[in-house]
Amino acid sequence: MHAHEAGALHADGYRGPAWLHSPVDVNALVPSLWSHNVRRAGDGILTVAGLGADALAREVGTPAYVLDEDDFRSRAREFRDAYEAAFAPLAGADVYYAGKAFLCTEVARWVHQEGLHLDVCSGGELAVAVRAGLPGELVGVHGNNKSVAEIEAALRHGVGRVVVDSFDEIERVAQVAGRLGVVAPVLVRVTVGVEAHTHEFIATAHEDQKFGFSLSSGSAFEAARRIAGHGDTLRLLGLHSHIGSQIFDTSGFEVSARRVLGLHARVVRELGLDLPELDLGGGFGIAYTTEHRPLPPAELATGMATIVERECRAEGVPVPRISVEPGRAIAGPSTFTLYEVGTVKPVALDGGASRVYVSVDGGMSDNVRPALYDADFSCTLAGRTSEAPPVLARVVGKHCESGDIVVKDEFLPADVHPGDLIAVPGTGAYCRALSSQYNHTPRPPVVAVRDGQVRTIVRRETIDDLLALDV
Repeated sequence: MHAHEAGALHADGYRGPAWLHSPVDVNALVPSLWSHNVRRAGDGILTVAGLGADALAREVGTPAYVLDEDDFRSRAREFRDAYEAAFAPLAGADVYYAGKAFLCTEVARWVHQEGLHLDVCSGGELAVAVRAGLPGELVGVHGNNKSVAEIEAALRHGVGRVVVDSFDEIERVAQVAGRLGVVAPVLVRVTVGVEAHTHEFIATAHEDQKFGFSLSSGSAFEAARRIAGHGDTLRLLGLHSHIGSQIFDTSGFEVSARRVLGLHARVVRELGLDLPELDLGGGFGIAYTTEHRPLPPAELATGMATIVERECRAEGVPVPRISVEPGRAIAGPSTFTLYEVGTVKPVALDGGASRVYVSVDGGMSDNVRPALYDADFSCTLAGRTSEAPPVLARVVGKHCESGDIVVKDEFLPADVHPGDLIAVPGTGAYCRALSSQYNHTPRPPVVAVRDGQVRTIVRRETIDDLLALDV
């Protein structure tokens, strides 16, 4: 809709989106939405790794991002093992955790300990990797406008790859490498004309974007040619493509791989270069609501291996070492956000429908995805169970915006009241990473729970933190 954002919400008889059904048991958890160690205890309290939400609220306060450490680690290992197994008969594979989803020093350490590489896209994310002790060769650097300072920091740390995104950047990286007396390993980011989201992909004119070199215009091949001309300062490792986010099958990768491997073969033949690597990006989806059905990493890896092997055989080129970049698929399900309810307001809608507005002590400052992407989330009562019937609810924040919505549509017990705890699953990716201090609201902490113990890995901001930047 292009009218006011609330317009569709007051349509006659609105009962929520078609995929949302009134639950038989409003207290039941949908396992696919939560980390592996989340349960509801006998007293009705939501627990994670054996620790109750009520105890968490008392110890660390609300709102808070609650991260299930074992879940995060197990998802990282699952991707590592799946891609190692699927590509072992070929040239092997590497998994780069996409730090943009969520990154802090402790998480970077986990990534390294679980055998993954790390993809960063700013000087700040690189600084986290350095602080966490990641060897440079395990770090890849992304970004469409890397500064000279960022490039220099990356090359001084000895990163394993720099993904170049423009002709200007090729020259910039070459100049910095020459000044430092090193040869920079680079990948060319290729815009292949494929955009994949959810269960659909479109292979038309999706090259009108800020990222990458166009395949159809020939600029991607020209980028490879120019890099080859900088043999004393640049080494072209291979090509890189990324086709979207929240992808639930491999059909989009099939079209993308065919196109990028066609360019790969042309570069090998016409420029005489050995391209040992190919990065197929990330974007693997997770279940935010019951509408979503993500594929297990093993199925993704097996499907992608079949595609890559077939396309390389058709092009008559050796299979390069493959890399992928899951971020959301590892971090997203591992975390829920814990809030406290402040107010409850029933609102009558047109057509006889009604909705309960449940205001919590956070909002778009800790989860901007509903406002930014029209993203859907789920939620549940975390501090108790209820025998009350389910009612259509909207969980909203405390900010001065009508679009400050945390959960657009979900069924909660009719007796939800101030003081209740609400947990919103699937908030581990792009929530803390995209958080803000809107309305001068301090950002929540990130707390990791393991074996019934909680520890803070990113502390809560304070009013003093907010005021400290004022000059």
